[in-house]
Amino acid sequence: MRPPRTHNKGVTITSLEAIPVRIPFKVPYKIATADQTARPYFDVVIVRLKTDDGAEGIGETQAWRRQGSVEDVRNLVNSIREYFAPIVVGRSPFDIAAIMNDLNKVLYQSLYAQAPVGDALYDLSGKLLGVPVSTLLGGKCRESIRQLACLSMQPDAKALVDLAEWYRARGFRHFEVKIGLDAEADVRNVQAVRERLGDEVSIQVDSNGGMTFDAALRLLKKLEPFGLKFAEQPVPIWDLDGLAALTAWGGIPIMADESVSTIQSLLEVVRRRAATSLQTKIGKNGGIHYIRQLWPLAQAAGIGIMPGNHPVTSIAAAATAHLCAAWPGPLIEGCFAENTAGEQADEIVEQPIVVKNGEVFVPDGPGFGMALDEAKIKRYRLDA
Repeated sequence: MRPPRTHNKGVTITSLEAIPVRIPFKVPYKIATADQTARPYFDVVIVRLKTDDGAEGIGETQAWRRQGSVEDVRNLVNSIREYFAPIVVGRSPFDIAAIMNDLNKVLYQSLYAQAPVGDALYDLSGKLLGVPVSTLLGGKCRESIRQLACLSMQPDAKALVDLAEWYRARGFRHFEVKIGLDAEADVRNVQAVRERLGDEVSIQVDSNGGMTFDAALRLLKKLEPFGLKFAEQPVPIWDLDGLAALTAWGGIPIMADESVSTIQSLLEVVRRRAATSLQTKIGKNGGIHYIRQLWPLAQAAGIGIMPGNHPVTSIAAAATAHLCAAWPGPLIEGCFAENTAGEQADEIVEQPIVVKNGEVFVPDGPGFGMALDEAKIKRYRLDA
């Protein structure tokens, strides 16, 4: 880790590098998508900024293709290298708001591509000033954040319960079960997890926007007796009327995920009373710069906030941890650091983010408190 630096007001960004990386899972990971494909790896793009005095900042986005994201690493790398690098190089790393505004002008609402650039600016600014990003965001309000265990879909209820037990033994007390492909199996799975783990844990379900309204309502009514904390995005992105009707039904609280990308989409959820909570993600919502606009609006509207992520490395997990640390209000336990939960086979930073007893601890170093492991980057990068 680099030592803290003394801020030089004249510091200038001299280069922007976009690095596509593919990280293997220990076991193929399956979500509630129609193709029912288990994914053996996940792809991310790391942005590295360098300055004329040798400082370096890093940020991350994901190419986790599912409803709401059609990006792959080639699209993301091309957008960042061809469109964003000319805007960023030559400017001060402290001009975050102006730079983000210019990125959005050249590629409107390109949130997945903008996220790692903005987050790298925050990381670089923190390192130049010798302070954590949480300090830049207003100061630390908490030292750690409870982590949710997002359970990959399994071949049967026994395998799912065994996986949940493995997490519980490591201190996790909040669990998410994927649903939406087979209603009968979904009921068996949720019932099995509840019966094995008991009422001292919280369980929520997620269909990744894959059900029709009628199918979602029928299934959620069957799941209601199991005391679920939330049902996340039961219906597709566009079906805000369906989300609102499920929320009005009131049997299980409804969380919006894919339906909330921009502040405008959140405003529409608020206007329709379409959810009682929302999940944000570094890639989906454009990184720290834009998520900081969403959380105050959600709080003002009485909507709960869950910090989440796609499968990520410690870089995006640390960015979310610093966001959480600087947020004074309540937060729902989120799956924002899935890398810490044990799914992925390796890391690409020197000191991965720390999880103990189901809690993620906010890194203390300057910026995000992260530094790339160059040997791991060389091993896993896609364009080497």
